[in-house]
Amino acid sequence: MKKIIIYVFVLLLSVVLLSCAKVTGVKKLKIGHGLDQSHPVHKAMLNMAERVKEKSNGSIQISVYPSQQLGTERECLELLQIGSLAMTKVSSSVLEGFVPIFKVFSLPYIFRSEEHKFNVFEGEVGRELLLSPEKYWLRGLCFYDAGSRSFYTKDKPINSPDDLVGLKIRTQESATSVKLVNALGGSATPISWGELYTALQQGVVDGAENNPPSFYLSRHYEVCKYYSIDEHTSVPDLLLISTVVWNELTEKEQKWVQDAADESYLYEKKLWKESTLEALKAVEEAGVIISYPDKAAFIEKVQPLMEEYKTEKEVYNLIQKIKNVK
Repeated sequence: MKKIIIYVFVLLLSVVLLSCAKVTGVKKLKIGHGLDQSHPVHKAMLNMAERVKEKSNGSIQISVYPSQQLGTERECLELLQIGSLAMTKVSSSVLEGFVPIFKVFSLPYIFRSEEHKFNVFEGEVGRELLLSPEKYWLRGLCFYDAGSRSFYTKDKPINSPDDLVGLKIRTQESATSVKLVNALGGSATPISWGELYTALQQGVVDGAENNPPSFYLSRHYEVCKYYSIDEHTSVPDLLLISTVVWNELTEKEQKWVQDAADESYLYEKKLWKESTLEALKAVEEAGVIISYPDKAAFIEKVQPLMEEYKTEKEVYNLIQKIKNVK
């Protein structure tokens, strides 16, 4: 009887010790970002977290913190650089402040079509770009489609660049975005995303520019009743991981994370298309007047801006690579 009791005790102790080892062996990673929980990109990151958990059999667990709970995009990037945060979603326009080459995505009409855009993201040029921030302690895992950005305004539609003259237009904290709006005739005013609704309400700015889902989910349509689909830029989001964290993962763990990110990209791509159609329908039903101005005048107006980059060899070479993608 004594032997049986000792055996059961040893067995139970072994189970407890194994359970503790399993718990302590779990790697817990955090993703911080500034988007709403209903946003397609947030849903894609939740999908990625689920896939990593499945692939790793629970040994890697990722928690996603939306709505700037862990800081603004810029603050999250800084946390990644020192390894205090594992991952973040960032707009390439904000990333250019850390990795200058990403200004290429803020250039107007850089993509010929949606198909061309996806071929860039999914091909050699896209992979090269994702790995380019490594010297800044950041590593790109995947792009997330963020559609095309267009102008929305409070008092009148933007049917031509002339309609932007005299208007203060909110831009992201991106030097290239500022140059673009100024080149088109507006007065660029960088404001953080979280402060924009109030800035529109109070007349600090007359309008902004963004994609349809962001325009809808931010509820900016409650203030701005004109949405002019000129699609001047197609600025993607990126999912980034700290190289400090990445280098602590084993080769197998890195593959789990990368494969899950790639799968989440495809999932987000589908969600984005659906979300765009839903957003346009919803804002129109809410009284927003949607217009589709002729892009030719906008393209002509920004040509001098494009010419400026001939003096920046790295950016200009990248522009040519993107143009050569079929």
